[in-house]
Amino acid sequence: MSKIKDVLVPDIGEFDAVEVIDVLIKSGDIVAAEDPLLTMESDKATMDVPAPFGGTIKDVKIKAGDKVSQNDLILTLAVEEESVDATEKINQENTVSGVDTEVKTTNSETTTAETVASTAIRRPPPADMLVRHKEFLQAHASPAIRKFARELGVDLSKVSGSGRKERITKEDVQEFVKQILSGAASGNTVAAGSGIPDMPEIDFSKFGEVEIKPLSRVQKKAGVHLHRGWLNVPIVTHHDEADITDLEYFRKSLKDEAAKQKVKVTPLAFLLKACAVAIRLHPNFNSSLTADKENLILKKYLHIGVAVDTPEGLIVPVIRDVEQKGLLELARELGDVSERARNRKLKTEDIQGGCFSISSLGSIGGTSFTPLVNAPEVAILGVTRSRMTPVWSGKEFLPRLMLPLDLTYDHRVIDGAQAARFMVDLCQILGDMRRMSL
Repeated sequence: MSKIKDVLVPDIGEFDAVEVIDVLIKSGDIVAAEDPLLTMESDKATMDVPAPFGGTIKDVKIKAGDKVSQNDLILTLAVEEESVDATEKINQENTVSGVDTEVKTTNSETTTAETVASTAIRRPPPADMLVRHKEFLQAHASPAIRKFARELGVDLSKVSGSGRKERITKEDVQEFVKQILSGAASGNTVAAGSGIPDMPEIDFSKFGEVEIKPLSRVQKKAGVHLHRGWLNVPIVTHHDEADITDLEYFRKSLKDEAAKQKVKVTPLAFLLKACAVAIRLHPNFNSSLTADKENLILKKYLHIGVAVDTPEGLIVPVIRDVEQKGLLELARELGDVSERARNRKLKTEDIQGGCFSISSLGSIGGTSFTPLVNAPEVAILGVTRSRMTPVWSGKEFLPRLMLPLDLTYDHRVIDGAQAARFMVDLCQILGDMRRMSL
């Protein structure tokens, strides 16, 4: 026997009048428990509302563009009474326990995270895995991922998403579980493998007036990625400088031609092209280590990431197939992705697949720095402001425009001699543009 149940907007934290951006169902649809019903978006998060029961949609009460708050009616659902009773019983048990700590392995393909979690059956979870209900609902994840996270006892508000629009994936949850359980096993709650205790919390307000400014989502995500890279990648930085006097003269000569095509040619376009040529001569720079650290994956394609300074923090969009493109085409793509990065209009594919990265501070200043490798890449090139320098020609000192370059690399893949040879070749290519066509 079926009965009609109202489905209401759940507790969504401190938000009110949240916009519905997508209604995923219609009258007559049959849904299962946890199937997504609609997607809401606040100024801080995008969240899906799952079906609390399985059944048949009778009447949808909202549409895309509506503003909703907690307990507003979403739709009516015809459900079997047995299904309602069973689901309500489960919900009550979960509310009492706070988190379901019993994880069942279902097949031989159970992942490492699930296997580790299953060994902790009926043990109280670490403090970092206690789920805070409001933050859990606000996390950017699908109902299936929310269910998976509940099974593992993961607080989604603490997981950084790697999917489209920073959506949390199953792999993100698994990685979080591995880090937490590894830390708990060693008596620590810090990131797995770090062995580093947390910094003590200090009340700075007792020394004077302070202001709390939340980190942007980009900064939070980048922070996790960079910290993981810093702990896992043994890095070395090689410093050198290239004579770009002739290159700069040629770049300026392209100004009128580039203007006709509505393109601004910056030194970065030349750097992209020069790096592509140098990497072709040194293929280890276009590689990644396998997960077991036993083999090297040599890539036959070459996509280069370029760090862009945005109000939200540094973002690294990727220029694809660099070696197949000319200078003007590269300049056009650089301008396009940089503008879209600053306007938060990058697509998922714009930030994936990088093989090598360039971080340029040329427009700001500096003489050298150590950029961090954007793992799983194995090298990154840092660039600072060029400067006119007297250079000895063998007979006299001549004014030459020199460009400081800083190559940071993964020492497990690239040794010092390889790095030095790469930089010698790169400097020669930048010093004589004819080498770009070889």
